[in-house]
Amino acid sequence: MKHLPNLLTAARLALAPYLFLMMFRHQYRTIIPLFIIISVTDVADGYFARRFDAASRLGAYLDPIADKILLSGAFLVLALTGAIESWLAAVVLGRDVMILATAGVLYLTTKRRNFPPSRWGKASTLVQIVFLCFQIGLLAGLAVAPVVISLKWMTVALVIASLADYAWSVLYKSS
Repeated sequence: MKHLPNLLTAARLALAPYLFLMMFRHQYRTIIPLFIIISVTDVADGYFARRFDAASRLGAYLDPIADKILLSGAFLVLALTGAIESWLAAVVLGRDVMILATAGVLYLTTKRRNFPPSRWGKASTLVQIVFLCFQIGLLAGLAVAPVVISLKWMTVALVIASLADYAWSVLYKSS
């Protein structure tokens, strides 16, 4: 049980190239169950780590990396194939690049080594996952456009809010 959270995270990472290939090939109906499984394992690994006191340093690093690879890759592939607007992918990816660059600079120039996710960041990640599920559902003919449009704007709002929260944290909480 001790290694289950890391195994789930590793499985998520291993499935990423297959997911991206299916997105690139527009196999959206096939993607839906896979994306749901990937999303459930994201929740499950954290639950098992806390429930069975199986949290590890590797998992603390690997889980957010897996999230970023999956979400960034999905937004990128969907934008490159024209399934979502390029600006939307740029907003989501831009936020992640800015946060990673800031964390890298802080890591190299200060003694700060802990960059915990904020509530806004977690909310942003959750809404991005839900948006992608519904967007893929729309592309497969299984979702309705008004719901997807609402989720798209919620994604944008939470990306901006979480970036502002991270900036606030860096500027004022770490001083």
